[in-house]
Amino acid sequence: MTNKLQSIDTIGSMGKPEKTSDPVQADYEEGKRFLENEAYGQAAVALHNALVGYTEKNDQAGIANASNQLGQVCFARKEYQSALKHYRQALEICEKSNDRMSTLAVLKKIVEVNTALKDYDMALESCLAILDHYHDNRDPQGTVTIMEEIAELYLKLENIEKAADTYRTIASIHKNFRHENIADGFMKKAEQLSSKS
Repeated sequence: MTNKLQSIDTIGSMGKPEKTSDPVQADYEEGKRFLENEAYGQAAVALHNALVGYTEKNDQAGIANASNQLGQVCFARKEYQSALKHYRQALEICEKSNDRMSTLAVLKKIVEVNTALKDYDMALESCLAILDHYHDNRDPQGTVTIMEEIAELYLKLENIEKAADTYRTIASIHKNFRHENIADGFMKKAEQLSSKS
C-alpha cells in the first residue's frame, strides 16, 4: 500500500477537458469539437493543422488520430476518396503499432466508405480482415455481427449462394451457444436464398 494521495488540486473535473498548452493538441481537440457540432469546414481546417503539426513532430499516434478524424469529416461531407486516403493512413500506423482495437475501428470505417462508394469487393475484403481479428480474439459476438455484414455484401454482389452459406455459418455459431430461435431464423434466411438461386 502506498501513502501517496493525489492532491485535490490535480483532480480535474469530468466536464470539459482542460486547455492544453500544446498548439497541435489544441488544434486536434478543436477539430474534434467542430466535427461533433457538424461544422465540417472548420473541423477540416483544425484537424489538417493538427495533422501537419503531428507530422512535423513525427508523432505517429497523433498522425493516426488526426487522420482518422479527418476521415470522419470527409465521410460526413461525402468526400469518400479523401476519407479512404485518411483512413488508410490511420490504418497503416495502427497495424504497425499492433493496436488491434484501433485497427478494427478503422477497418469498420473503411467498410462504410467502400459500401458508400458501392465498391462491395473492397468492403468485403475489409470485412474479411475484421473477421480474422474477431476469430483470433475468439469473439463470437463480433464474428456473428461482421458475418451478417458479409452476407449483405454478398447479396449486393448478387452472390446468393455465398450469402446463404454465410447465414448457415451464423446459424451454426448461434446453435453452438444454444440460441435455437436465432439459429432457426438464420437457417430460414439461408433456405430462402438457396431456393432463389
